[in-house]
Amino acid sequence: MATKKKKAAAKKPAPKKAAKKAAPKKAAKKAAPKKAAKKAAPKKKSARKPNAAFMKPLTPSAALAAVVGSKAVPRTEVVKKIWGYIKANKLQDSKNRRMINADDKLKVVFGGKSQVSMFDMAKHLGKHLS
Repeated sequence: MATKKKKAAAKKPAPKKAAKKAAPKKAAKKAAPKKAAKKAAPKKKSARKPNAAFMKPLTPSAALAAVVGSKAVPRTEVVKKIWGYIKANKLQDSKNRRMINADDKLKVVFGGKSQVSMFDMAKHLGKHLS
C-alpha cells in the first residue's frame, strides 16, 4: 500500500514556487564565455615491441624436433606448434582441460611423465631449447 501512495505522489506535478524578483543591478555585464584552454595532443603510443629474448631463434633438441621440426624457431613459435600438435592429436584431458596426456613423442619431451599440466609444459620445453 505504501508503494501505491508513492506512485500517486510521483504522478502529481510539484507545486510551482513563486519566483523572486531580483533587484535591478547597475549595468549588469553579461559574462563572456571563456575560451577553453587548448590541451596538448596526447602522444601516440607506439606499437608494442616484442621482447628480443622471446624472438631469438632457438634450436630444439632431437626429442622436441620430432614434434616441432628441427629448424631453429623462437620460443613463442615452439609453444604454438606444441599446442597445434596437442589439439590435432586430441591430447588434452577431456575432464580436466588443464592437463595434457602425453603420447610417445611428448613423453620424452615431458621427462617421462604421462600427464603434464599446461602450466608446467613451458618448464619442460625450456629444457629442450638451446
